[in-house]
Amino acid sequence: MKPAFFALLAASALASGALAQSAGRPQIGTFGFDDAGMDKSVAPGDDFYGFANGTWAKDTAIPADKSSYGTFDMLADLSRDRTRGILEAQAKVSGSKMGTAYSTYLDTAAIDAKGLAPAMPWLSKVKALSDKASYPALLAQANRMGVGGPLGWGVGQDEKNPEVYVVGLRQSGLGLPDRDYYLSADPKLASVKAAYQQHLAKLFTLAGEPNADARADAIVAFETQIAQVSWTRIDSRDADKTYNKMTVAQLQQSAPGYDFAAYLRANGTPVDSLIVAQPSAVTGIAKLVADTPIEVLKDQLMVRTLDSYADVLPQMFDQERFAFYGTTLSGTPQQEVRWKRAVSFTSGALSDDVSQLYVAKYFPPETKAAADKLVKNIITAMNRRIDNLTWMAPETKAKAHAKLAAFTPKIGYPSRWRSYANLTITAGDAFGNKVRAEQWDHDYDVSHLGKPLQRWEWGMTPMTVNAYANFGMVEIVFPASILQPPFFDPKADMAVNYGGIGAVIGHEMSHHFDDQGAKYDLHGKLGQWWTDEDVKRFNALEDKLAAQYDAYEPLPGYHVKGRLTLGENSADLAGLSTAYDAYHAALGGKPAPVIGGLTGDQRFYLGWAQVWRQNMREKTRIQRLLTDPHSPNPYRADIVRNMDPWYAAFSVGPQGKLYLAPDARVRIW
Repeated sequence: MKPAFFALLAASALASGALAQSAGRPQIGTFGFDDAGMDKSVAPGDDFYGFANGTWAKDTAIPADKSSYGTFDMLADLSRDRTRGILEAQAKVSGSKMGTAYSTYLDTAAIDAKGLAPAMPWLSKVKALSDKASYPALLAQANRMGVGGPLGWGVGQDEKNPEVYVVGLRQSGLGLPDRDYYLSADPKLASVKAAYQQHLAKLFTLAGEPNADARADAIVAFETQIAQVSWTRIDSRDADKTYNKMTVAQLQQSAPGYDFAAYLRANGTPVDSLIVAQPSAVTGIAKLVADTPIEVLKDQLMVRTLDSYADVLPQMFDQERFAFYGTTLSGTPQQEVRWKRAVSFTSGALSDDVSQLYVAKYFPPETKAAADKLVKNIITAMNRRIDNLTWMAPETKAKAHAKLAAFTPKIGYPSRWRSYANLTITAGDAFGNKVRAEQWDHDYDVSHLGKPLQRWEWGMTPMTVNAYANFGMVEIVFPASILQPPFFDPKADMAVNYGGIGAVIGHEMSHHFDDQGAKYDLHGKLGQWWTDEDVKRFNALEDKLAAQYDAYEPLPGYHVKGRLTLGENSADLAGLSTAYDAYHAALGGKPAPVIGGLTGDQRFYLGWAQVWRQNMREKTRIQRLLTDPHSPNPYRADIVRNMDPWYAAFSVGPQGKLYLAPDARVRIW
């Protein structure tokens, strides 16, 4: 799966293939755009994001329990409030698993009263491990509980045989978000690493364990070694580099100090072959495991358990985890109130049960039908874009059209629901409920092996404010919770809707043709289907876009990583370009009206900028720059500097700070 995390989409009204204006007042402003949030003292050619959103940014505080706040968060809050109502009603229904899971999670007094007792059978098992040979099986049991360790495991599509499920193995083992936190000389990152050591020591102390500081030091030293052999995020997003099929025997030969066969058996997947995402890292980590004292390996599993299950352990563990991951790492001063986290837990543990109730109440069939039509409208515009490409050979264009025709758009919610009949949820057992939910998820993944591809499945719930493109499935997916205002409003101006939802749909579609998605054919199979010259010309254009983003410096000393964010940046450019074409096609040859003193093109681009409103804490910004494949939102809004019509719309000349000479503008789609 390639999630785009674009977090935008909504319903639409269509007439004769074009968006129809609905009677009535838009939810935002007079035509769908919040012009009160603009800062007209900023020249659009100097800072388009600031021009469109500057006053909003100055006047909007980040809530104390959030690391960032913007349009995505507003919808997420709405979705969670609605889900809370559903779960509180379920809590009054006798025998409801959803109600029991929710109310039991809320009962912190009962959780505190039990202390560490619910976790002790597992923690005692970890502490009792006496020989290194038994560690792989113990690590597999931890994985089944959702507790991470030095290696990551999963079941998914075989990218070169996409109708078949296969086991995958990848690097893991870091308690901090990225290898740079362990290896960088940056004082800010070094201070986080030191605080992480203190956090681990505090966990040992809270659990009544001796020698807390020394044991925490040993874990951090072990993880630093893991970071040294781990691949970068840029290398890890390369679909060619991360597809490495090998037999378990071959893998075992490359890392003789770790029993991979035992690990796979204990995970419930005794396979003969698998896909290894980062071979040198996996074998390097296996060697480190072989060379590391068993006590350190056990201690890492212990603190991982305490962190992973802190929310269902006594509050002192919960508070300590938030103090580090919430405040020290992300800069968030206050933890979310318990009911919000209870909604998140229950929606994750029983996602399809909750989802069914949610979509029945908040996602009417006419919304789904309208969104389906708009997707088709954007596909038509993208087909025209393909025809006009100068860098793609005619034979490749024919294949690109075929791939576009093969798309499966998924709107709102899955066509089928999973059953949780064999998941036990027990009143008063918050810890056990979480363990069993994690184990259910693990076992469900294992159950895919040997089955036909389950194309009906989703990677997100309908309550999720997000969207994604799945390369292997050749699909684009838009959950129900983003199919609503403020990102789309059928009463709003058509230009604003196309600048928002239209660009989002185009973004997700174009992911299948970005620097990684383009490696998958119309069947979702990984392999080159472009000509060598196509690839060469395309890569040259992508290099220009990566360099453009490399130059951005959101914080002193911290640049955007153009290669890490390349797929999202190119999808922004392609999605907005395609939506612009679709908007003008929807006008049906008629000139766009002037509304509020703004032309149609101006409203289109302002609609795009509006969806990127977001304020973010500095610590979170640093973390995102290291780990997030998306650029900071202001630079996503400013992708417009590559589009000729934007210059004309806002009369931007060479004096503008965003100005690019025509031959410097990146034109991919």
